[in-house]
Amino acid sequence: MITDTEGIVLRQVRTVGGRRMILLFSRKFGKISVGTSINEGGKNKSALAVRPFTHGRYELFKGRESYNLNSGQVLHSFYRIGEDLDKYMAASYVLELTEKILPEELAQPRLYQLLLEFLEELELRKKKHGTLVMAYVVKALDILGNMPCLDQCACCGCSGESPEKNLQLFSVEEGGMVCRTCGQQLRKENSRTLIYAADFGIVEILKYFQKRPLADFRRLALEEKTLEKLQKILRQYLAWHLDVKELKSEAFFTEDRQDPVI
Repeated sequence: MITDTEGIVLRQVRTVGGRRMILLFSRKFGKISVGTSINEGGKNKSALAVRPFTHGRYELFKGRESYNLNSGQVLHSFYRIGEDLDKYMAASYVLELTEKILPEELAQPRLYQLLLEFLEELELRKKKHGTLVMAYVVKALDILGNMPCLDQCACCGCSGESPEKNLQLFSVEEGGMVCRTCGQQLRKENSRTLIYAADFGIVEILKYFQKRPLADFRRLALEEKTLEKLQKILRQYLAWHLDVKELKSEAFFTEDRQDPVI
């Protein structure tokens, strides 16, 4: 069966016989593996369309158990990302993370659109890409139904109105904010270490990321210490709740220092 779809190339792998497999996040089919004999080094339209970070339109032959690429056309190459090492590593991290959290062959139109917007904003961004990356992570968690619980205790469900039930802690394992009473009990009974004092505005930051479009972060950045804390918490949260361990691209992700702060 011949079909076509828009897609974003997440990764490309060489296989035997000069063939390649591209991992494609398609608008129509979700994450799929597509075989191709098209040489990336060529200069025709299809060759350019199989490179990572490319947004394109793809004609596919769908067999019983596999997809094969007939042709591809570039819609946006995001070439500026590849010209900047910091942008390249930020994009690599997001694409690798997206690959890990996506189920096979299940359309995710909202996440697809979010990834496309992220690449567009990253291409335009000048410095401090970490804030944009963290905003993408939070919005992806929200889309997938894994957003941390922020407005009530993740253990007892209280709203935190009384002093003894004040929502002052964030528990990675429980999946969100916990009140003082439940937090003390968790530490006492289980010696849990993945509990953080929410003294740097974590709730406000997560809600801001969740509700605002990525375009709003074009010239905004978190303070360095706040970003480092948030990165640590979200990495642990992804590992605990989505089984996303250390990513290959994460070790290369670096921050520069010069944008306005929020």
